[in-house]
Amino acid sequence: MHDLLTWVQGLPALWIYLVAALIVAGETAVIFGLLVPGEATLLLVGFLTYNGTLRLGPALLAMIFAAVLGDGLAFRAGRRYGPRLRAGLGHRVGPERWGRADAMLARLGGRGVFAARWVAFARTLVPRLAGAAGMPYRRFALWNLAGVVTWVGGSVLLGHLAGESYDTVSRLLGRATGVALLLLAGLLGVVLAGRWLGRNPDPVRALLSRAGALPPVRWLTARYGVLFFLVAMRIGPAWTLLLNLAAGLLLLFAAGLAIAGLLAVAIRNSGLAALDDAVAGWFAARRTPGAADATMLVVSLVRGWVLIVLVALVAAVLAWRNRPWRADLLSVVGTVGAFVPLLVLAVVAEVTGPHGTAPGGGDAVPLSTQNAVVAASFCTLAWLVSRSARWPVAVAAWTAAAAGLLGIGGARLYLGLETASGTAAAVLLGVLWTVVFIVAWATRDRAVGDREQHVDPARPPSQGHRRPVEPC
Repeated sequence: MHDLLTWVQGLPALWIYLVAALIVAGETAVIFGLLVPGEATLLLVGFLTYNGTLRLGPALLAMIFAAVLGDGLAFRAGRRYGPRLRAGLGHRVGPERWGRADAMLARLGGRGVFAARWVAFARTLVPRLAGAAGMPYRRFALWNLAGVVTWVGGSVLLGHLAGESYDTVSRLLGRATGVALLLLAGLLGVVLAGRWLGRNPDPVRALLSRAGALPPVRWLTARYGVLFFLVAMRIGPAWTLLLNLAAGLLLLFAAGLAIAGLLAVAIRNSGLAALDDAVAGWFAARRTPGAADATMLVVSLVRGWVLIVLVALVAAVLAWRNRPWRADLLSVVGTVGAFVPLLVLAVVAEVTGPHGTAPGGGDAVPLSTQNAVVAASFCTLAWLVSRSARWPVAVAAWTAAAAGLLGIGGARLYLGLETASGTAAAVLLGVLWTVVFIVAWATRDRAVGDREQHVDPARPPSQGHRRPVEPC
């Protein structure tokens, strides 16, 4: 690496500007980024501004212009060849799936374009998808420019500030990009799981009904169906419901282990643990006896079990106000039993924490039960309150949840109770755990509203929490 830097510094500055600009533009314009992401080039440009080979201002302007030009060409290519793709091999996808993809991109809109700029491979493909989906170029250009300015500016400035540590920073940033892709894939999996749960609010019965279509199960049912019926009658509906809920909780526990396993891989390969000592030293240098005592008091009061009890009380009050509910797993954990997923999460965190064994082998997930449960509890409280409130109250609830989550996480870091990597893993686990149920509830409400509109087209759309739900 040192020899390469020495050779590059000997080149004329104009050539360096030109080659770097071509690489940054080609990352999206000619899909070059699928092979070599552009962060390394921008970090190198930042390093060359540090040692005086290039000037910082012109370098920033040149790289921003190149990235915008490359994205614009990719957008035009998607606009021009997108219909041909749909009419060719894309016709196998079907118009319904294309329509859902267009609706999803329209719903995310510019926010998706902005976020894609920070993720390798995604920033190469998203401009083409936006052009093919018919997104207005003015809308694309504004959000894309915001993403380009922040991404290019941040990467070049990081290379400039890193100075002689450029090689280390480049390696860590490359690992962080891979972890970001892994987390995005995990988030997609969480959302899909939530949507499936929303469409199948009684997941055990849904899985059993699908299993019933398998030949061995059909044979057993045909042969011993009457015996199964008599056993079910003997157990009774109450015990059947309890067994069904218990099996559903086992499924949730398995989902929690899967999410924790994903975070284990992400944290182990992110390089975030390299910052643990620096973050701990920064907080230790600012710790005073009086502030530490006050912080310890707050942390002692706002603990996982306290928040679980608070969630149970809030859920009970809201369930009493909206009394009817369905006898399925999603209704239970989304109303009076909202505290139950938190208990499952606590068990998952204990199993996969520092004293447990991470799924898939390797080191255990460096997270704490307290941070995971606190994060999930704050998110659950905000979700419960915002479902039955107007938007100003909902915004206030989520703002308070975010402030509480950051405050408790920062307080535990300040006291030296947790590491930075462990806090990040625990908070992500708690948030992703809550996202599953938020997506599931929204999916079921949307499905129920669509059914109501299908039965009575003149009836206004359902309002989710305002809709009376008939008990089963």
